[in-house]
Parts: sequence; C-alpha cells; structure tokens
Amino acid sequence: MKRSKQRNAGTGRKPGAEDELPPWAKPPAPEPTWADVEAKPEESFVPFALSSHYAKGTFISHPKFGKGVVLDVEGPRIEVLFQDGKKKLGHAVA
Repeated sequence: MKRSKQRNAGTGRKPGAEDELPPWAKPPAPEPTWADVEAKPEESFVPFALSSHYAKGTFISHPKFGKGVVLDVEGPRIEVLFQDGKKKLGHAVA
C-alpha cells in the first residue's frame, strides 16, 4: 500500500509572519508628517504641473492645495500629503 505525503496547511510560515520583514531587509522609512513639510524652506518646493513627473519624497507647491510632499507613486498617480490631508493627483509617466 502506498502512503501519501503529509502536507502542511498553508506556507509553513508562522501565523502573523506577513507583517515581519526578513532579517536582511531594510525597515521602511517613516512616513513624513505635515511638520516635516512645513519646516522646509520655500526653495525646496517645485510648482505642480500635470505634465511633470514626480518621485517619492518630492516637495511640491500646488495652486489649490498649497505645499505638500509626494508619499507614493503608482503609475500616472501620486499620493501627496497636504495640510488638509492626503490627495491623489495625476502626473506625467516617465
């Protein structure tokens, strides 16, 4: 009679291991706060334009929302932290 192999349920990882980083991975950088944006000098900000491409961490000056910092870039969209909160805006794809 042939025996079948026992299988582990799931991936064999510890419960709750999804949030853990491997020991060699760098921990994620903390997300900037409004105080970080406010403390930057005026020269650090670039004017916002839909035709421009922005990278994470870029400080922008928007005509309606004011000063902000790019938190995330996902294709043609950027997430920006303004004083009023986070907003998703469009930008040029590089």
